[in-house]
Amino acid sequence: MNHLKHLVILFVAVLFLGACSADSKNTATTTAAASNEGIVAPSFNLVDVKGDRYNLADYKGKKVYVKFWASWCSICLAGLEELNTLAGEEQDFVVLSIVSPNFNNEKDSDAFIKWFNGVENTSNIKVLLDEDGAIAKQYNVRAYPTSSYIGSDGKLIQTLPGHVGNPQIIEKFKSIQ
Repeated sequence: MNHLKHLVILFVAVLFLGACSADSKNTATTTAAASNEGIVAPSFNLVDVKGDRYNLADYKGKKVYVKFWASWCSICLAGLEELNTLAGEEQDFVVLSIVSPNFNNEKDSDAFIKWFNGVENTSNIKVLLDEDGAIAKQYNVRAYPTSSYIGSDGKLIQTLPGHVGNPQIIEKFKSIQ
């Protein structure tokens, strides 16, 4: 009985650790040089947690940073305050974040919004709701958090799994037009 209990605990631990990490064989990373070579970023038209609508096309001519994250991801939660700081600073790029209710073990929209409204230090973060993960799939998100960098021409420059700190995000956008 103890042996079975240990196996179950080990299995749960492996699942938990794997949930927030990237599988290098399955994670597609799209990169481009400063000339903004790349594919056109998949469009989206999403509602945020406050009910406001955001369309990627509205940001044509602006660089956009998109952070995909989940409420159950401890790495994501640890980075929310840093993301809030980035979103509140004057930058030459727009900061958006996307959560996918009802997808990949995320809460449903109502439960997520209720939960998020109770999280401190998030007042600057625009959290868009991607019901059932349709946009996450288009951006080939395989792990949380995942960062996508979009040039002012609407090209998807890079999608990168894992936590990226503010200094690295700011530095990356210096090489993007």
